[in-house]
Amino acid sequence: MLTRRNFLLSGSMAAAAALLVPSFACMGSKKNVGLQLYSLRDELPKDVKGTIEKVAKAGFNQVEAYGFSIKDQFWGLDPVKFKQLLDDNGLYAPSGHYGLTDYLSTGDQAELEEAIVAAKMLGSEYITIPWLNEEIRKTADDYKKVAEKINVAGQECKKAGLKLAYHNHNFEFEKQGETSGYEILLAETDKNLVNFELDLYWVVRAGHDPIKLFKENPGRFTMWHVKDMDKANPDLNAEVGTGSIDFKPIFAEAKLSGMKYFFVEHETNYKPNPVASVTASCAYIKKELI
Repeated sequence: MLTRRNFLLSGSMAAAAALLVPSFACMGSKKNVGLQLYSLRDELPKDVKGTIEKVAKAGFNQVEAYGFSIKDQFWGLDPVKFKQLLDDNGLYAPSGHYGLTDYLSTGDQAELEEAIVAAKMLGSEYITIPWLNEEIRKTADDYKKVAEKINVAGQECKKAGLKLAYHNHNFEFEKQGETSGYEILLAETDKNLVNFELDLYWVVRAGHDPIKLFKENPGRFTMWHVKDMDKANPDLNAEVGTGSIDFKPIFAEAKLSGMKYFFVEHETNYKPNPVASVTASCAYIKKELI
């Protein structure tokens, strides 16, 4: 069984070797469309190779990873093999969602260390925090404590040559007295250490304007999640361009946002099927938004 110590040791050597493999990071971001692989969470565990091939054929050239664990790696593939699979399909993973639940709850850095090694082996630029468990975000003080831990994680990522980002849902916009959890995270995290991946759907779902956030916090939203809102039922996603969110003015302010990468994501509502849905979203973005 692969122990954490052995994984870190072997990972360091593999990461160095991975730097020798040609990367797609140099491609201009304006021509890239990324996919958060969580959109295909039912397909990936069944057929990693075939699903990644479908992602490339759908028109994407970047992906955002998710689901890494020290036990199962990336659906049975270690980061070196997973990176090779991405390279073989002309895909690059500038970011990955890494569950840092234990770190954010207790401060134990084991998860963070493992995520850093995996991200380095993939040749990624960002480690992204995807979620906060409810028990650590009940009050304004809770959010301040989380921000402290995120700053520490940001420093550790910087030491490793990586960047840290935080991905929102809608709960962060709930009021905490006179402010909100999201406002606390923006105010209490170091701009030089912590970036934000703005999920445009969840911002709009929470009743806020992404462009207003850009103006108030220019340059902090270096990544986006792009998913549309179903016109009939706002709890559901829709293929980009078919829902109620007007993305054109948002994309027009990409420079103000600081956006370097964006990823299509479908969390809910698979019509006609997951691969067809993300393919349709990719096609619309290429034709109408970039």
